[in-house]
Amino acid sequence: MLTTTVCAALSAAGLAVAFLTAWRRRFVAATRIAAFSLVPVGLAMSGLVGLGGKIGKAFGNWAADLVMKPSVWAGFGVLAVAVVLYVIARFAGGRASASGGGSSRKERKAARAASQPQATAPGASAPSLGQAAPSTAPVPKAKSKSPASTGGGDGEDFSDIEAILKKHGI
Repeated sequence: MLTTTVCAALSAAGLAVAFLTAWRRRFVAATRIAAFSLVPVGLAMSGLVGLGGKIGKAFGNWAADLVMKPSVWAGFGVLAVAVVLYVIARFAGGRASASGGGSSRKERKAARAASQPQATAPGASAPSLGQAAPSTAPVPKAKSKSPASTGGGDGEDFSDIEAILKKHGI
């Protein structure tokens, strides 16, 4: 009786954790957790837990219960569902890693950051630490007809900004 209660509590706690994991949209991990959490209650229902030291006598009683009690068959059904869920989680987990989805949070975050476009054009401006800007193509210097670039005004040169704007069609 105590063994059945402990197994049911373990399964309930595992299913609660699986639900919370699914709530975080980690469905493969939730499926795997659910598969493992069904094992204790399946073992308890089928009578495989608690055979104790009297294996011969207990096996005879268990074999008779196997034929006569539907709860024993239901226990094997729960164990079969656990195996099916585990196989599905393995298949889905292998498929997610093959398609590029990382299994850890750091891998997913790095993949997401790498796929987002850069905010500025490459080579648009040099870094402030004096390093050369990583550029794939040189930005042409546009000849400006503004008063600031011809020497008048306060001497600011807007040719880089004009080149970027022309590049984007503005």
